[in-house]
Amino acid sequence: MNKVFINGTVYTVNKKKPLTEATIVEGNKILFTGTNKEAKSKINGNTEIINLNGKLVLPGFIDAHVHFISGGNYLTGLNLRNAKSVSHFIEILKEYINKRDDKWITGGGWDHEQWKERKLPNKEMIDPFTPDVPVFIERMDKHIGLANSYALELCKINKNTPDPPGGEICKDHNGELTGILKDNAMNLVYSKIPEATAGQMYQSALTALEEIKKNGITSVHDITFKNDLITYLELEKDNKLTCRIYARLPINNYKNLENELNQGLKRSKKIKFRSLKAFADGSLGAGTAWFFEPYKDSASSGIPQNILTDGSLKNWAKEADNEKLQISTHAIGDKANAYLLDIYEEIEKSNPEWDRRFRIEHAQHLRYEDISRISHLGAIASCQPYHLYFDGTYAEDKLVSERIKFTYPFKSLLDNNVMLCFGSDWPVVPINPLDAIWSAVTRQTIDNQNPGGWMPEQKISVEDAVKCYTLNSAYAAFEENIKGSIEPGKLADFVVLNENIFKIPHENIKDVKVDMTVFDGEIIYRRNSG
Repeated sequence: MNKVFINGTVYTVNKKKPLTEATIVEGNKILFTGTNKEAKSKINGNTEIINLNGKLVLPGFIDAHVHFISGGNYLTGLNLRNAKSVSHFIEILKEYINKRDDKWITGGGWDHEQWKERKLPNKEMIDPFTPDVPVFIERMDKHIGLANSYALELCKINKNTPDPPGGEICKDHNGELTGILKDNAMNLVYSKIPEATAGQMYQSALTALEEIKKNGITSVHDITFKNDLITYLELEKDNKLTCRIYARLPINNYKNLENELNQGLKRSKKIKFRSLKAFADGSLGAGTAWFFEPYKDSASSGIPQNILTDGSLKNWAKEADNEKLQISTHAIGDKANAYLLDIYEEIEKSNPEWDRRFRIEHAQHLRYEDISRISHLGAIASCQPYHLYFDGTYAEDKLVSERIKFTYPFKSLLDNNVMLCFGSDWPVVPINPLDAIWSAVTRQTIDNQNPGGWMPEQKISVEDAVKCYTLNSAYAAFEENIKGSIEPGKLADFVVLNENIFKIPHENIKDVKVDMTVFDGEIIYRRNSG
């Protein structure tokens, strides 16, 4: 049975035909877009009619950067995101622990930069009520973790344990452990935490799927590990995978994973593997993003990942590029981005030519000259606008003004013809694409101290922000010919909003709701407006 969606405002993201009134779906493909009159002429007894009542229709949102199963875990686990002070942080954690009998307490998502005290927590804050349960809770960016004394003891971490390459075991002025571990030092604890069971991962994925359909997301670009991929294939087999997944495997172990899971991936219609993920540095909030100059509040200029500085990343990337696998690398600080561009340029010169579409994940702090380098390479800046809502409250305390000028430089990237795509980095921040679009357009910050926008010269239009969350994200996964816009022949993935974000005041975009999500030609979500 065909479905005809009529009486809508259909924004196609096709510049040749940007607005239509109706679309017809046959199976999982878009058959037609055009006027109501044209659509009605194609209705027959085998047609389901959906009246959109003038609502805005957009292509399904494509979130270009998620940690999908971690997002499901976050929704059902410990949530410290709303802690506004040290005492509130302790209160939430204590209440959670009192209700649980977990072997390990993990999760969290705290952000000390939003606390009144704006100081890192330490193990002394949590040791008194966690004497016999190991605790390892992460900052929102997952580049800092706090371990209690019991966890440190189990992991054999003491004040004499050397910092691992690309990480830091933090100590106080007396040389004693604070419980804070940064970047690669966190692996010393991760290796001791029991892995989730297959059943737990399956349930977390289902929880994540429910969350994204409510937000109009029909595709994600996931940072994927072996057990994640096994879970997605199982969900697809059970006909429960209600989104498309572009899987990006860890660059250091991709051959083993690819060979092990190759048959399942070949059969999959909704899961695609063509990209590898690596890290160049840490995060701004953790003080581990790698810059040319030291932080204003520290003698450190950040912590580059050891695979970046020891040549491993360059060697792995060259090898994978020869196999026509896309390289996508986390880079936040200006030096990390510049160093990464050096590697990408070297690969382009030394390896055979192909449509490689290098990706920089975050591209958060750039020197102006590096924006043109990204453009010249034809590389993709994969950015997360909602991060600036938080970072804008403290970035100027950490970075000199010249560096701030090209922080989240969306307008400069577009002006230099850089392919810019958007995502959330969920569960680091909420997954709602309308939050991200609002952030890119208004550049507001959580402290309400920037009514005109933080670095307002980097604001972009609603139209550009929507394109970054749809067609540009499809391009970033080599899929612009099958999705990302509402056109005949493309996959029938789209979203219906309760208000027209092109016509309302920009500040109201964050309040807009998803009324309907269509995936693979089926309505998978309807909002209960009553």
